[in-house]
Amino acid sequence: MALPRYQILEQTLESGIGSGRWRPGERLPSIRALCQEHSLAKVTVQHALQRLEARGLIEARERSGFFVSIPPREFDAPQQVSALDEPRPVSVSQIFQDIMTRSAAFDLLPDLLQDEVPAGIVQLNRSIGRALRRQRGSFQYYDEPAGNPALRHQLALRFVKRGWGAEASDFCITSGCQQALFLALMVTCQRGDVVAVEAPGFYGVLQLLEQLGLKAVEIPASPATGMDLSALEQTLASWNVKACVVSPSYATPTGALMPPEARQHLLELAERHDLAVIEDDIYGESGWLSVPDTLKAMDASERVIHCSSFSKMLSRDLRLGWVCGGRWHKDIVQLKLTSQLAGSRFVQEGVAEFCADGGYAAFLKQHRQRLQLQRNQLLDELALWGTTLRATAPQGGLALWAELPKHVDTLALYGRALEAGIVITPGNLFSVSGQFSNCLRISFAHPWNEQRLTALAKLSQLVC
Repeated sequence: MALPRYQILEQTLESGIGSGRWRPGERLPSIRALCQEHSLAKVTVQHALQRLEARGLIEARERSGFFVSIPPREFDAPQQVSALDEPRPVSVSQIFQDIMTRSAAFDLLPDLLQDEVPAGIVQLNRSIGRALRRQRGSFQYYDEPAGNPALRHQLALRFVKRGWGAEASDFCITSGCQQALFLALMVTCQRGDVVAVEAPGFYGVLQLLEQLGLKAVEIPASPATGMDLSALEQTLASWNVKACVVSPSYATPTGALMPPEARQHLLELAERHDLAVIEDDIYGESGWLSVPDTLKAMDASERVIHCSSFSKMLSRDLRLGWVCGGRWHKDIVQLKLTSQLAGSRFVQEGVAEFCADGGYAAFLKQHRQRLQLQRNQLLDELALWGTTLRATAPQGGLALWAELPKHVDTLALYGRALEAGIVITPGNLFSVSGQFSNCLRISFAHPWNEQRLTALAKLSQLVC
């Protein structure tokens, strides 16, 4: 049986890349040129190019065409901790407060002003502006407790594409993902309860545990595949754990992606031990090679509380997130009503319009391409550091995890870097047990312009 014409072109281009006809970083012929050379329709050529892009062989660059992908620099992966520890109270370092005060969680140079605003953000602002102008007398009324119906409908449509037959009623709009996680912990735990977290894991979760008087038990996490389910199983057999907070898709700080079989195992453990699973999916849509299904899509018994937001992928100024509470959803909506009452109606309507018009999907496609390029640039720069270095090479998210030589203390490095005008994120912020003192989370969320490259070079000198 003859192959489809798009597949023949795909194989032809792949062969040309493999033989060196087009080298890494080189531009492929334009769509028009490929149409003419191979006597194909435009849609056929586009399909072939999209398949090659999905496999990571080529990459699209805005207004420039398709280029052969440049393989990222390879490093040995950071080591995974193996020792299990008992649950303990959480005390977050004051450096966390300092970093947040400087708005520096994802930028070495937080004071650096950016003149360029992505076209998608301009379109988003216009959508929000139109929603504001339509308010008229409605500004005198509160938003619905669960949030704007149009926005919840758009979220449901998006998650259907990620394997989850979601409905608008499944969602409660929140003020960012942090509030969603807070609500999830509030309805599933009481002061003194034990919560399983990844190590290394998100320091924002640790901050919530401290504020709520909860104990953390750290579960070792692979830099590649996330939480170690064998270690979690041992922990559940030893301790009465009420909830498990996990980031299955491109977790911070490592960028790990949990395989489907591990996700299924996690849900089986949750059912066996009557465990609430709190899914932090804030980076789920960031993957440039794949956008994995949500953990919630596999949840047959309503044990998964799904939390996310637009903050990391679209704009941190929005403070617009959501929570899907499963069996606890009614309680979550009630708790949100008593703690926040309502959100901004016109911002929700504007974002809903932005999604419905296709603006968010188009923005994501371009943003993922930028993130991949910026990750590769960061790996190239780290290869120039004159020290032994291990680092992850995530396929999504906003940051990678770097392990420096054992003698490097990144907490001490924080002060020296600050004197040079550079803000880093020390590794032990991602643990409650003092681990990862020689590690750093380094973000590739921003373009590597001359100032940031200079800062990265200065940081390498401080490390050495």
